[in-house]
Amino acid sequence: MRILNFGSLNVDHVYRVPTISRPGESMPCTEYRVFAGGKGANQSMALARAGAPVWHAGKVGVDTGWLKERLAEAGVRTEWIRVADAPGGHAVIQVEDSGQNSIVVYGGTNRDITPAEAAETLAAFSPGDWLLLQNETNVTADLIRLGHEAGLRVVFNAAPMTADADDLPLQRVEFLVVNEHEAAALAGEQAEAEALAVMLARRCPNTGIVLSLGEDGVLFRAARGGPSLRVAAYRVRARDTTGAGDTFIGFWLAALARGMNMGKALDWGCRAAAISVTRMGAMDSIPTEAEVAVFAG
Repeated sequence: MRILNFGSLNVDHVYRVPTISRPGESMPCTEYRVFAGGKGANQSMALARAGAPVWHAGKVGVDTGWLKERLAEAGVRTEWIRVADAPGGHAVIQVEDSGQNSIVVYGGTNRDITPAEAAETLAAFSPGDWLLLQNETNVTADLIRLGHEAGLRVVFNAAPMTADADDLPLQRVEFLVVNEHEAAALAGEQAEAEALAVMLARRCPNTGIVLSLGEDGVLFRAARGGPSLRVAAYRVRARDTTGAGDTFIGFWLAALARGMNMGKALDWGCRAAAISVTRMGAMDSIPTEAEVAVFAG
């Protein structure tokens, strides 16, 4: 069993501010740091730190090639990361003293993947392998379709939410991972978490819905009318919530892929996310498997 994560790689420029700036407002920052990031790269790092066999596919620019080296040093297989003579992806992140953040993302080479590159990569994997996707790269529809047709177990994290996400072939996804805002956008209306999960399940009856609820934990609704379950979050003092969702996904999927039941796998992800928000940065905040094993909340 292998996990292929076809996802973004970004350089994160993080600015610490008293409060997130409003339109027309200029605000001095109290700290500036540069981190490795991108939802895809963060999730690959989380998978690797959770002990999973993970391959990352994607594209970096000549200015962001060090991201490939960073993942390789952590044990991620990187032979499917291509390097282009173009600017790579980056993000500008404001983090306020409460730990909340505001993020602007420039796609760069993450948005320059060709259908042929996608097909070539997926052809190297086998039925029963996992394919993890996010919504920060292009050709997402092709990847979902090709992965499903190849017998891969497709997991799609619909983040960040975009207008075209509604047109993706979500019925071919085994697990759909969303937060409340993303779930409401796909459902077409605002509602309570349980109602959103029901609406998404009706739209994608063969898909398990993983609905993350921040400090309220996570709600899971099984495919084909199966049972729902809730897993509580762990209470910690947050410093920076950037990358918490990516940490959750990596540890949850790693646990699920090695045979842990859904409830325990979701709890494993919640434990890892709780540790991550107590640290600064996205990729740099991801804990190790050993840290998660001893975490008591």
